Amino acid sequence: QVQVAESGGGLVQAGGSLRLSCTTSGHTFSGPTMAWFRQAPGTEREFVAAIRGSSPYYADSVKGRFTISRDNAKNTVSLQMNSLKPEDTATYYCATVGSSGDYDYWGQGTQVTVSS
Repeated sequence: QVQVAESGGGLVQAGGSLRLSCTTSGHTFSGPTMAWFRQAPGTEREFVAAIRGSSPYYADSVKGRFTISRDNAKNTVSLQMNSLKPEDTATYYCATVGSSGDYDYWGQGTQVTVSS
């Protein structure tokens, strides 16, 4: 069974930085695609960033401010978030794919709050 666990959320002032981490276990293959999504109250969950192999992908809203990276030896993916804005406030979820290529496995989420 694949397990996903996030850490690193918190409260930060606008313009500040936070780093989220996600650790997975139980994959039957190495280097699975991993991604971050977020959901603010009253909104739908939205894509933030993903890393497929060594290639990163970003939502336009975070491009240039967020950086996704991975450490395959540790089965971790990180999201460095700089120049945070109040609109980045949300619960951030880490997800990883199953054998079908869909995001089948999700963490519990970690709260990020950016104060103005």
